[in-house]
Amino acid sequence: MIFTQGKVDVEPHEVGYDEGRLDVLNRHFQSIIDDGLIQCAMYCFTRHGKVFAHGAVGKRSFRAEDTTPAQPDDVRWLASMTKVITATAIMKLVEDGLVRLNSPVRDFLPQFDTPPYNAINLLHLLTHTSGLHADSGVYENKYQHGYWSLMDNALKNHKKEDGDFDWLTAALGVIGSGVRTRPNEEWSYSSFGYMVLGEVISKVTGQFAHDYIMQNIIEPLGMNDTCFKLTPELARRSIICNKYVEKDVSDVINGTVEPSTREIHKMPGTSGAMIGTAYDMTLFGNLFLGRSNSRILGRKGIEAMLKQRVNLPNKCWGANANRSYCAGFDMRLDEPFLFSESTVTHEGAGASALHVDPQEDMVAAWFVPFTENADWVVQALFNTINVIWSGLK
Repeated sequence: MIFTQGKVDVEPHEVGYDEGRLDVLNRHFQSIIDDGLIQCAMYCFTRHGKVFAHGAVGKRSFRAEDTTPAQPDDVRWLASMTKVITATAIMKLVEDGLVRLNSPVRDFLPQFDTPPYNAINLLHLLTHTSGLHADSGVYENKYQHGYWSLMDNALKNHKKEDGDFDWLTAALGVIGSGVRTRPNEEWSYSSFGYMVLGEVISKVTGQFAHDYIMQNIIEPLGMNDTCFKLTPELARRSIICNKYVEKDVSDVINGTVEPSTREIHKMPGTSGAMIGTAYDMTLFGNLFLGRSNSRILGRKGIEAMLKQRVNLPNKCWGANANRSYCAGFDMRLDEPFLFSESTVTHEGAGASALHVDPQEDMVAAWFVPFTENADWVVQALFNTINVIWSGLK
């Protein structure tokens, strides 16, 4: 086993955790690596605001000949864990009196000021209950065109003389796109809705959403390794999962990166573009336990984010059970996990996980990058939850 120990604040027993369960966790990750499903694992756990476990198992690169160990502070794509950071930015705007959770999106974005979109509000977007179409692949529909493909196709026909590219109209304005359902009828996972929330942040604050989030959440929390755009320093600490990531990282290090079309047209990456470390995500998670050194949200704003908002039918990815959700966080009450019922969570594709357990005053964040021949590795995500929480005394 290739294991690398990270920095900790306390020994596990000092915060009521059985250190032997960390050995079980490392062997658990190694077995999934041996099965060829994940490349490595990086994790960081805190209790009472103190880091008691911080480690990495496996290799940094997918290349067989490269045996460089993964490090606990290696950088990885946060993917959809970006969404809870975006939701926090929206709640900050609520606290500052600039929006309300039930504000109609049409109040900020004129593209939504027409049926059927005019019935959608911010809380609908935060809870995936807006009725907007779900991500491609969520339902079995070989004819589905996702919002991103609609935008990409429109962009191909866009000319400079046409002025700024209106990506919202491109996504919403295609004949027959409409909505899947009316708001608040079902839970249906729509990353596009969080892109819309990013545009709301930009319109309300007068700052590009990325800049607002960095200045008002990431930097005050001391999340020094978290950002929307990879830097050369962070690129050197990136997990290399495939040849495409390898090229992207190399381009960043060599300074040969060209701005993407999304950067050029200020299309917010607030649904899944951020990168970071497991340690940084515990800093973020501890915000919701009242253990942040910076005032990002007040107590009532935190309570509002952790409150269960919906319990609606969910048929995403073949499910057939109700899904509970908060204003940005997931609540996996449909699964018999060992964490407390009040625990809020979020996952990211490819894969990453954040869990905040208020009852146990614990935060756990881990990255388990899938190999190219793996689809969704339940052992690395769901099974891992139970291994981690089994250590609580």
